[in-house]
Amino acid sequence: MLVFVDEREIVASGYTTSFGREGVSLTAFFPEEFHDWVNSAGASDLEAVEAFLIGDCRDRNQFSKIIRQRSRAPVIAMNDAPSLEHTLELFACGVDDVVRKPVHAREILARVDAIRRRVQITQDYATVGDMRVFFDGRDPEINGEVIELPRRERRMLEYLVTHRGKRVSKAQIFNAVYGIFDENVEEAVVESHMSKLRKKLRARLGYDPIDSKRYLGYCLTC
Repeated sequence: MLVFVDEREIVASGYTTSFGREGVSLTAFFPEEFHDWVNSAGASDLEAVEAFLIGDCRDRNQFSKIIRQRSRAPVIAMNDAPSLEHTLELFACGVDDVVRKPVHAREILARVDAIRRRVQITQDYATVGDMRVFFDGRDPEINGEVIELPRRERRMLEYLVTHRGKRVSKAQIFNAVYGIFDENVEEAVVESHMSKLRKKLRARLGYDPIDSKRYLGYCLTC
């Protein structure tokens, strides 16, 4: 899930749609709403945020400091008509990157991955048993062969890989894939997608790599 802050509803709506086409949930806030939310959100909600995108809003130079008190997710500032002085000022305030609009959703996702790689010093994929799972939108591979997955199932697999060895709840997966404010989708949809994902992996691997425990959640075991 991405969080986008901007004063203009039409801009927020446009990016919500744009990222939705890429299978990525984006939750938009007006600046005043964001201040209240980021200071009161639970740890599990903040953990679901992959990056914060800061658009046009008053006092946005303060946003990085506010975010860093609660989260280590990348912070990207988005400018309509940036100047060198303004860009340097944003970097000085703690943002991880500055991009000029218009910018495609895929470019932002690539920048988020690049920031995370620099911080975590990791590759853009993880090898788990016979699987290679990518974090740049590509379908995973099993024994060198691509297994095509719908976007939601692919995102769920990526989330399990990034939390390998830990048991994650249905709510955590839902928040990461659909966003914490999507009232049009029920958490039960996670069970449906997870069942389909496990069936496909089991058919290719010969075993089920995802352990499920009622009320406790899921864990990637391989």
